Amino acid sequence: MMDDGDGPDRDEPDGGVEHGPTGGRLLRYVVSATLARAADSGAGVGLVLLATHPTSGVRHGATVGGLLAAALSAPHLLGPWVGRFLDRARDPRFVLAVAFTVYAAALSSAALLLGRASIAFVVGAVVLAGVCGPLLTGGLSSRLDGLAGPGERQQRRAQGWDAASYGLGGTAGPALVSGLAVLAGPRTALVALAGLPAAAALAVLTVRASARRAEEVSATLTVAQTLRAIATDGRLRRVAVATMMTAITLGAMSVFSVLLGQALSDRTGAGAALGAAFGIGNLAGSLLVTAFPLRGEPERLTVRHVALMAVAFGLCTVAPNYPLALAAFALAGASNAPFFTATLAARSQYAPPGARAQVFVSVAGLKVASSSAGTAVAGLCAFLGPRPLMAGCVAMTLLAAGIATVDRRLSRRHPPDGASSIPSIGPSSEASSAPVPAAVRGNGSHREP
Repeated sequence: MMDDGDGPDRDEPDGGVEHGPTGGRLLRYVVSATLARAADSGAGVGLVLLATHPTSGVRHGATVGGLLAAALSAPHLLGPWVGRFLDRARDPRFVLAVAFTVYAAALSSAALLLGRASIAFVVGAVVLAGVCGPLLTGGLSSRLDGLAGPGERQQRRAQGWDAASYGLGGTAGPALVSGLAVLAGPRTALVALAGLPAAAALAVLTVRASARRAEEVSATLTVAQTLRAIATDGRLRRVAVATMMTAITLGAMSVFSVLLGQALSDRTGAGAALGAAFGIGNLAGSLLVTAFPLRGEPERLTVRHVALMAVAFGLCTVAPNYPLALAAFALAGASNAPFFTATLAARSQYAPPGARAQVFVSVAGLKVASSSAGTAVAGLCAFLGPRPLMAGCVAMTLLAAGIATVDRRLSRRHPPDGASSIPSIGPSSEASSAPVPAAVRGNGSHREP
């Protein structure tokens, strides 16, 4: 758990990062997280821009660019194994700093080698960056619980800032690499982007961590135990399923935005503007959540916001003209922010001791895989047109809320025989009726943030 030992925490004023020792830690975390996530979001764009640029010397640039983008995202499925290194670390800062540095070196190497060396070396460098990717996202988020005060409001505000780092990084990363590509060329832009995780490594080292006790390290769960915990703890299971199903829709949005932009406007880049509206709305929603933190039990919040996302996606589907479509996409992006913040709270609150990082990166890996699947399926179904395609996405999102609701009710009515539940945390938390073996429960209680 990160702690710089600067003294007792102080309560923060509403609407911002609090002042004092806790606020200093959280501010440094947000800086590190934003830099890392900007690089992670912009890397795929930069690789495609470089592969398709005439000066790169790459034949079949679009195919190579797609291959490199896939090589960057596919290793996220190794997240549980990568996350276990973080769970076993006495000082998580150094694992994160090493991962950020390796990511920077691998990405810059890929940029310098593409078109100048065998594609096998380039793919290898990109895969290495991809292996480190889960620690830039879910792995870093798993360390957030020790940076805010112990109260629910403080924790939720910190999680809102974490969501904001994703929103800001997800918007700034692609914009930065695209802008630099125009000014200095895509190769220089990608090398410059690789400097962001290197800077993030320095920033994360300033958030000093207290060494974990040997017994905490030895209690780290195996990957199999962690995955079983996610499957058998009803709260984690429902949040994970909702995350995966909404990620399919979010992945399809990139295709839908292009198709709807072409249908509603003759302007070049109309679809890209719809995607930008979604990103701006998401960032605004994240900042709103920091000002007005979510309250309540994380699983219930997650399901509630899935339903609200379905409504927002429905507005995108029926938008009759381009200006209203822009507004609907911004609203859809804003609806995603509290949902994502709720899932962060759920992972933080329900993760078994000894498996925090593994839970975070496992759910994040499933989300990345589902989003990629959604993009692929949407591309195959593009012939249907934008509105039928998005209607299917709305149905998928409503189904996610329905599955979570039914699962929760069935778990209450038919708890497995002879099993004890994972204890709840706090007065608003509700224990799942699904059993978790003693080996998975660890010490039998959740670590309080």
